[in-house]
Amino acid sequence: MKTPSSSIALGARSESPRTRAARPVRRLLLWRIPLGVLSVLLVAMLTYLATRVLPGDAATAILGQFATPEALERLRAELGLDQGVLAGMLDWFGSFAVGDFGLSLASQVPVTEVVLPRLANSVVLVAIVALVATLVGVVGGVIAAHRRDSALDDTASVLALVASALPEFVVGVFVIFVFSGGIFDWFPAVSIIPPDERIWNQPIKLVLPALTLVIVTAPYMFRMVRASMIEALTSDYAEVAELKGVGASRLLFRHALPNAVPPAIQVFGLNLLYLAGGIVLVETVFQYPGIGLALADAVRVRDVTVLQFIVVLLAVFYVALNILTDVLVLLSTPRRRAPR
Repeated sequence: MKTPSSSIALGARSESPRTRAARPVRRLLLWRIPLGVLSVLLVAMLTYLATRVLPGDAATAILGQFATPEALERLRAELGLDQGVLAGMLDWFGSFAVGDFGLSLASQVPVTEVVLPRLANSVVLVAIVALVATLVGVVGGVIAAHRRDSALDDTASVLALVASALPEFVVGVFVIFVFSGGIFDWFPAVSIIPPDERIWNQPIKLVLPALTLVIVTAPYMFRMVRASMIEALTSDYAEVAELKGVGASRLLFRHALPNAVPPAIQVFGLNLLYLAGGIVLVETVFQYPGIGLALADAVRVRDVTVLQFIVVLLAVFYVALNILTDVLVLLSTPRRRAPR
C-alpha cells in the first residue's frame, strides 16, 4: 500500500526535467512582469509631471516670445496645459493606450515618424557594439585567465580598468583625434546623414561611434569573465580534473568556461542597459542620427511629445531587458532553476 508521502515523491519523480526547470522561471515571470508594468507606469507618470513643472511656459518656449495669443492657446490645448494635472495625465495615458502619441511640436509630424527611424539607427549601433564588445570581452577574459599573473594579464587588466573609468565623451574625443585627422585620417569625425537615409547605407560613419562604445563597455565583460574563469580554474573540481589528466584546453572550455556564462549574461544585459543611456552622449558627440541625439534635441527645443515618447520607450526597454536577462541567467544556472 502506498503512503501519501510515497505518492508525492513518485509524483515529483514523474515530472519531466523541462517541467521542473520551468517552475522557477514561471514564478519569476509571475512577479517580475507585474512589477515591470508598474515601473513603466511610474516612469510615465514622473515623465508627464516633470514636463508639466518645467520652469517657464512650455508653449512660449516652443513658439517663441513673438507668438500670437491664439497660437499659444492652441498649443496649450494641444499639450493639455489648459487642463488640471490629473485630468491632463489621464488624457495623456488614454492617448498612449490607443497608440496616439501625438505630433512632434518641432516638426509637426507624428512622433513615431520622428523617433522610429532614429530608433532603427540606434538599434544597429547597439547591436554591433554588443556583439563586438562581448566577443572581445569573453575572448580576452578567457586568455587572461588562462595566463593569469603574466605580463599579458597584468597589462590587459590595467588597460581594462583605465578604459572603464573614462567617460564616454573623453573616449569619443580621443577616438576622433586618433582616427579622424589628428593622427590618421581614416574615418569621418561626425556621422551626419540625410534625414531620408539610414546609417547602414553609410557604414563608414558607424565605425567611430561603435569603437567608442566598445572601448567603454568591453572592459566590464573582460573583467567579469576573467574573474569567473580564474575562480573556476582554482576550484576543487578543477584540481581533481587536472589530477585525472584532463588537458588544459578541455579544462578551460569544458569545465571553466560554462561557469563564466551566467555572469557573462548578466554583464551583457547590463551593457545593453548602459548603452540605452550611454548612447545619448556618444550620439551627441558624433552627431549620430539615433534616439539618443533625438532625446537631446527634444530637451533642447522642449519638444515635449517626443521627449515623453522616448523616455517611456526606454523605460519599456529597460524593464523587458532586465526580465529577459534574469530568465537567461536562471536557465543557464542549473542549481538556481531547480525547484525548491
